[in-house]
Amino acid sequence: MNYFAVDRSAEDEGEAEWAPIRAEYPTQGPFLNLNNAAVSPPPNVVEEAVVDAYRFISRNPDYNMWSKLDTALPAIKRDLAELVDCAPEEIALNRNSSEGLSTAIFGVPLAKGDQVLISPWDYPSVRAGWLQRQEREGIEVVNCTFGLMDSDEDIIEVYLAAMTPRTRVLQLTHMYHWNGRLLPVKRLCEIARERNIITIVDGAQTFAQMPVSFRELDCDFFVSSLHKWLGAPVGNGMLIVNKRQIDSTWPLLAPFDQPAVGIDKFDHWNLGTYNSAIQAGIAPAIQFHKKIGSERVHARLRELNRYWVSLARDIPGFRLHTPTDTDSLGAIILFSIGGLEIRALERDLREKHQVHVKYRKVEQVEGLRVSPHIYMLKSDLDVFVAALQSALK
Repeated sequence: MNYFAVDRSAEDEGEAEWAPIRAEYPTQGPFLNLNNAAVSPPPNVVEEAVVDAYRFISRNPDYNMWSKLDTALPAIKRDLAELVDCAPEEIALNRNSSEGLSTAIFGVPLAKGDQVLISPWDYPSVRAGWLQRQEREGIEVVNCTFGLMDSDEDIIEVYLAAMTPRTRVLQLTHMYHWNGRLLPVKRLCEIARERNIITIVDGAQTFAQMPVSFRELDCDFFVSSLHKWLGAPVGNGMLIVNKRQIDSTWPLLAPFDQPAVGIDKFDHWNLGTYNSAIQAGIAPAIQFHKKIGSERVHARLRELNRYWVSLARDIPGFRLHTPTDTDSLGAIILFSIGGLEIRALERDLREKHQVHVKYRKVEQVEGLRVSPHIYMLKSDLDVFVAALQSALK
């Protein structure tokens, strides 16, 4: 079944402006894809650029990769720097957020007894990385516990209460992938700077989904994946290291060139042979994104989520686990239906109704994550809500 055959744009002028954008993306099938927070499809122009680059490499791999395709990377860094408001010399390219976060987690110099603050809601591999350092090196990892629906003020107070003279690192998630909750990261980074605490921000879900300024956050490390909201090919990530931290931070992989100078010691060069064709898709993804703009993307994603929630909120037992009455609402919402086995509902939606959402459970919170993208129309969400109502019957 092709869900993209349904088009009500003529009935809604607001939808008409998004129809041309939808046409720039590959048709999604067999499922209605509502798990874009994991991996988003690239626009057609990005897919074509990668295929063309891969064929170009095949004609003369050694020369065409290193001496041709890779000459575009400085310009790509300049374009990314313009989007995220940092210096090109602070950007390292890698494969994904997990790799960038590992670079920061294992690269920050710490001594036995130094404290690192994390939360139960941080990405699992982030928590695992810090706990590994605790076991190996004797640092102290402190869990800052609060609810996903707590106020910004309450969350700030929890972090403040956990800080001591031994606190050296504050690990923060800009937007939780579990439920789309945006943290008051700017204020927390400001507090950390006042106490000489290093800040690492996991921005996997915020960069290109909404306006993000590295300068305004003034964190020490900012990490993101480019295959989510920017629409670059899978296998592209970005690590931003504040100039004040570059020299003191250890690289995750030993650099090929010695001595390693500046941001180069964190860059993808140190992987050895890598797929340059994948990186060839970053530039067209940036250009496509800039034509729309981060503010417009964010507003559209917020509109789409509020739309389907307005249709579903009267379902008996429907419960939101995401704050929706805020301008920080974006592409991700977590919901549950009281009295139902959520995993079974996820399976039923996929197998019987060809709707793909994502089961998520962390701590005491369990639900289905819904994350539309800008290539979707409200008619797709009509299909989703109708499928949900049918599944519940």
